[in-house]
Amino acid sequence: MMANCIEQLGFLAAAVLLGVSSCTGGSGGFGGFGGSGSVNCASAARAQVAVKLERAYPNLTFNAPVALLQAPGDASRWFVVERAGVIRSFDATDESTATSDVVIDITEEVDMDGEGGLLGFAFHPRFATNGEAFLSYTTSGSPLTSIISRVRSMDSKTFDPATEEVLLTLDQPFTNHNGGHIAFGPDGFLYIGFGDGGSSGDPLNNAQNVNNLFGALLRIDVDIMTPYGIPPDNPFVGSGGSSAEPQPEIYAYGLRNPWRFSFDRANGTLWLGDVGQDEVEEVDIIENGGNYGWRCYEGSAEFNLEGCGARSEYIFPVAEYCHDEGSSITGGYVYRGGAIDELQGVYVFGDFGSGTIFGLFADDDGGFDRRVLLETDLNIVSFGQGADGELYIVDFGGGLYRLVADNGG
Repeated sequence: MMANCIEQLGFLAAAVLLGVSSCTGGSGGFGGFGGSGSVNCASAARAQVAVKLERAYPNLTFNAPVALLQAPGDASRWFVVERAGVIRSFDATDESTATSDVVIDITEEVDMDGEGGLLGFAFHPRFATNGEAFLSYTTSGSPLTSIISRVRSMDSKTFDPATEEVLLTLDQPFTNHNGGHIAFGPDGFLYIGFGDGGSSGDPLNNAQNVNNLFGALLRIDVDIMTPYGIPPDNPFVGSGGSSAEPQPEIYAYGLRNPWRFSFDRANGTLWLGDVGQDEVEEVDIIENGGNYGWRCYEGSAEFNLEGCGARSEYIFPVAEYCHDEGSSITGGYVYRGGAIDELQGVYVFGDFGSGTIFGLFADDDGGFDRRVLLETDLNIVSFGQGADGELYIVDFGGGLYRLVADNGG
């Protein structure tokens, strides 16, 4: 997920470099980018929205937190995922709480080599009645193996590791670009993000090869069949799924290292942040069957066109930025809270390396204007969205922050 400077933290490094980039690309275009063969590297202007961060739950500090979420329909507690393999929960109604409880500990199973760790956690949409949740983590392999599994709770508070049921495994050829985010869509299916398998430049050309699960967003049905079923409108449904055939789990592909995706609560649009290589970080709106271009393109810039098709075959970012403004994108959420009217409908995301928080504002041409909301000194590893639609920021250093209106007080 992260950039080379972040490898010093020992976490989720993506092979990207800090520094100003020329960001030149090819011809063609989509979503307002690449039409002249160049990525627009102009720095984003400051948004005319007065917001700030406030420390949320200041008496709590976590150990390398990577995700923050609430159970469906339950605003009473927050759940924090720690990279080492622990998930903790605390009382969301008590701002001064100093207590968090361990709800599951799988540290003995988790391998944190390279970008490994416990990387994702998702509640089943019917968690209140079936007690099911899902984990995404890496364990020891050659060198790592990604695991997607199901665990169960009998009390809606804790999960028994003995109930774990492994649904899917993926042997990783390198220790970076594992992806790892998981989330349920409004269609009730589980979406899974995997990176291109790692190293640098996708040397195995995984992301353009639909005969494997790398560099792709998967979609599976965890409520039918064993270990899971394939939704009937997945683009490769019906394929046998052998190593010589398209994989039926794939929903979209051509991704480098997706780090956090989310669904707009108002309309179901699927937004995704894809970490770049040397020059460009990108925001994508994901479509069923879409090919998002990596390794042929990094963002809308040409990267390695060997064996690639016409530019028109690919879907390009709705927004992108170069490495003078950051180095490792962290996808966020469309704001649907009630506290900041000016942010309604704005996609909010950040950058781990620079700590900048951006917003995408709809323009008059059907595209988006990227604006700077805040500049921080945080390592923004994830965002959280409360049941009320308000947004939180997870700092890899251990703290949680709330995005609020700045009324000048």
